[in-house]
Amino acid sequence: MNVPTIHLLGLDLDELAETRAVNDRMEKLLDGQVPLHVQDDPVAAREFQRAGGGGFPTLATVPEASWRTVTTPDGGRLRLRAFLPSDGRTPEGVFLHFHGGGGVIGSADGQDPRLRDVAANCGVAVLSVEYRLAPEHPYPAGNDDAEQAALWLVANAAAEFGTQRLLIGGESGGARLAVTTLLRLRDRHAVAPAEAFLAAQLSFGGYDVGHGTPSSRASGDRNRLINRPIQEWFWSKQFPGMSPDKRLDPDISPLYGDLRGLPLARFTVGTADPVLDDTLFMAARWAAAGNMAELVVAEEGWHGFTLHPTALAQRELAAQEEFLRRCLA
Repeated sequence: MNVPTIHLLGLDLDELAETRAVNDRMEKLLDGQVPLHVQDDPVAAREFQRAGGGGFPTLATVPEASWRTVTTPDGGRLRLRAFLPSDGRTPEGVFLHFHGGGGVIGSADGQDPRLRDVAANCGVAVLSVEYRLAPEHPYPAGNDDAEQAALWLVANAAAEFGTQRLLIGGESGGARLAVTTLLRLRDRHAVAPAEAFLAAQLSFGGYDVGHGTPSSRASGDRNRLINRPIQEWFWSKQFPGMSPDKRLDPDISPLYGDLRGLPLARFTVGTADPVLDDTLFMAARWAAAGNMAELVVAEEGWHGFTLHPTALAQRELAAQEEFLRRCLA
């Protein structure tokens, strides 16, 4: 049995003051806005987010990105937001990315500047998946799209990008999709996840959408980008009419899955995140299943702390890129 390698992303006094100031400013901003679960309009919530509402940065697309539509192994059509290394060289690998948003909001073009930087700084192609969202497309639509994107990439990476060195990852709900995708590859398609993918970068994922982990249940309604009422709103849209016990299915809550045979994973979470325990528990179970795991806990980091231009965020994003380069090497 392995144990995760644990790193505390601590702050000096200046960084601590900056992080607390940003957190306080964000909380005051969110206190003045109508929460997602109160407005109860997913379409409006998506537009609100893209315009910089809800504590998210305003959408900023970049010319280096392009949309690709691929035919998936099941005969469907799937859109991918694609980024290539800036110097035109053959990619060292391909990073398959899933955006966050609780399966209800978010989009593949929502982190263009960040994913462009990953492509340029790591020398990889990045493919962010435009998976279907609830309530228009409830579970299992998003999981199915994530699975098909991975199957397409495994089959076509060498021909399309000149490399079979694959990485996977995402943030929040996208981190959950990355894990369920690895489990589906193994259990439905006899694809060994640790052979298909070198590593996974999993940022502040929610891995228990059944009853919620202790930190999730204790979060209350305090505005921290997500909180317990907002989580339950996401779940009600993505899994309509499904009881909490049914949502413990590992295809929904991968914390309860058989985690054997998975690739090296780097887990990131902040100490002020309602899903802190999701990451702590998942990293421990990942390692206990015999996989390699690295756990990074960021001091006073909120959910989605890497979205904001703080020293804490910049250090973590640089560390993520270093991790990807290390895995490719």
